[in-house]
Amino acid sequence: MKNKIFEILKNETKAYASKFNISFYEHFPAELAYSKELFFDHPLIIRCREDVLPFLHDEFGHGINHSKKVAIEAGALVLIEHFPNDVAYCRHLVLLAQLSGLMHDICRLEPDHAEKGADLAMKIIRDFPLSDEEKQAIYYAIKTHEAFKPLEPPSSAEAKLLSDVLYDADKFRWGPDNFTTTLWEICDYEEWPLEKIIERFPKGIEIIKSISDTFRTDTGQIYGPEFIEVGLKIGNFVYQKLVKLWEEKK
Repeated sequence: MKNKIFEILKNETKAYASKFNISFYEHFPAELAYSKELFFDHPLIIRCREDVLPFLHDEFGHGINHSKKVAIEAGALVLIEHFPNDVAYCRHLVLLAQLSGLMHDICRLEPDHAEKGADLAMKIIRDFPLSDEEKQAIYYAIKTHEAFKPLEPPSSAEAKLLSDVLYDADKFRWGPDNFTTTLWEICDYEEWPLEKIIERFPKGIEIIKSISDTFRTDTGQIYGPEFIEVGLKIGNFVYQKLVKLWEEKK
């Protein structure tokens, strides 16, 4: 990080955020562990990780670390939401969810990034050993992962599930991650001065608040608001620190 003051504040924010526990991680350790193991071991995920690296932007808060978290938690949500008698099928849905999570932000810096990302994703997985229906489900999930956009009907139950778990896993990042990582990377990338960050902060907080009732899965509707609530507490901590810095600077 270029600004040493922001680096110090970022570290203070991480320390403050460590005081909070998110129930989702306490209640579903087995599902998260399985999804994490698959993420690092499955050959298609390994191949996809290598393919998407050139398209991810770590300096803008939506790089490989963000995509990894989204992929793993989307996979865990599949297990929580959809654990049928056909265990092998459920595990395959976890794979599809993780592929969606890895690729959802590959066009993040472009206008209409979700639709463009979905188009690029189809090129990346063109030769993957997946059916046309599975590829279309991934396409739909990536295309529909943005907030506050109208949803077109899914082509299948699998497409709806992938869309819902991808959306919720991505919006979990609007909680603590938004203020411990994403904010600082974007500020550094944009080279925003202190006063501009303070100016934009209240509007950003309002947008984050509005995400709380948009979670799509049953699990997301239960646990998602807690992510947002904790994130807002951390955001308020950051805002007070920023205002104090600005007053000292004047």
